[in-house]
Amino acid sequence: MAFQRVGRVALKVFAVAVVLALLYPFVARAAVVLWSRAHVHPAAEAPGRRVALVLGARVYRSGRLSAMLADRVSAAAALYHAGKVDVLLMSGDNSSLDYNEPDAMREAAIALGVPAEDVFVDYAGRRTYDSCYRARHIFGVDDATVVTQEFHLPRALMLCRGLGIDAAGVAADDQRPWGYSRRSLTYSQIREFPATAVAVLDVLRRQEPPVMGEPIPILQGRGLD
Repeated sequence: MAFQRVGRVALKVFAVAVVLALLYPFVARAAVVLWSRAHVHPAAEAPGRRVALVLGARVYRSGRLSAMLADRVSAAAALYHAGKVDVLLMSGDNSSLDYNEPDAMREAAIALGVPAEDVFVDYAGRRTYDSCYRARHIFGVDDATVVTQEFHLPRALMLCRGLGIDAAGVAADDQRPWGYSRRSLTYSQIREFPATAVAVLDVLRRQEPPVMGEPIPILQGRGLD
């Protein structure tokens, strides 16, 4: 009988653990979205920051930016021209020789009139966590405007602020809904639930990304540090 009671208790504990594990991504996402609202601003009302941290997304083989990434670069360039930021930091994936998000982003920003000397690249922004961590610890960024889509901003802001960056957010959604495929947008929105759950754990652990390197203080010597 005692063995049966222990078994029933263990089963209940297991069931509760499973329920909590299933609920965690939804609770984490809801909490981070609610928290982030105070830090997201319309572009015209964005507070001044020294750096716009532009997060990478898909680049096609032709070098053309995906609609979401084109919006991010365009929004960041607009912030620069409005005097809201001083420099742009393009952080994306360049983990293989034939795929390079940061350089494509940089070229697009320059084409939009941002001077080349004010556009910096981070080739190791493979994940949003990596981009935020490296912005702080490699590039010396301690305040930034994070530029990405509205669905991505809560997670990105939580990561940046959790890693020591005084971050504000500006949503880059100018082409929505016509410029984004419904499938891509739906996938991205659903993906934020597990991604946010992992991001909370990332902030708690604060592990170095797999790629680091020597410091590159992008504000030093520019009268901005």
